[in-house]
Amino acid sequence: MSTGVLRTERLLLTPLRVGDAREMVGVLADPELYVFTGGQPPTLEDLTTLYRSQVAGPGQGDELWHNWILRSVVTNTAVGFVQATVVGDSADLAWVVGGDWQGQGFAKEGAAALKGWLASSGTEHFAAHVHPEHVASQRVAAAIGLRRSGEIDEDDEEIWTGHPDPHQGERPLVV
Repeated sequence: MSTGVLRTERLLLTPLRVGDAREMVGVLADPELYVFTGGQPPTLEDLTTLYRSQVAGPGQGDELWHNWILRSVVTNTAVGFVQATVVGDSADLAWVVGGDWQGQGFAKEGAAALKGWLASSGTEHFAAHVHPEHVASQRVAAAIGLRRSGEIDEDDEEIWTGHPDPHQGERPLVV
């Protein structure tokens, strides 16, 4: 299952490249993005190092990493990212949309495309770790068919879980 280009109505999900760090450092520069996750905006050097690691993959045969940059179809501008860590038939999902592009449904659209692509590739179990006060991410999780599990992880985030939704609607177009 290789990470390919996906397309939705408004987004192009392009596989992460190390060179994306230059553009993404601006997308991820808003300190408000780190209120619930902690940390601070990454430097170009930090992001380049992280992306090198993510592109190289986990180095473990039973784990796969899929990372996409979310790009506006209209402008080809990066607006955020989605990612999945897949082990067997289970995937942990994550999404971030830059402050300038929040409130437009990009996180929901990108996360739904990610989940749909994984489901069409045989993934049966989905999870996302969401801070209990991060209402926007809770809405995204609910919109893609995840539900609160009641479990809290080691970072004090609530685990949301779900399965493929046979009524999810259109799957993302693989380009």
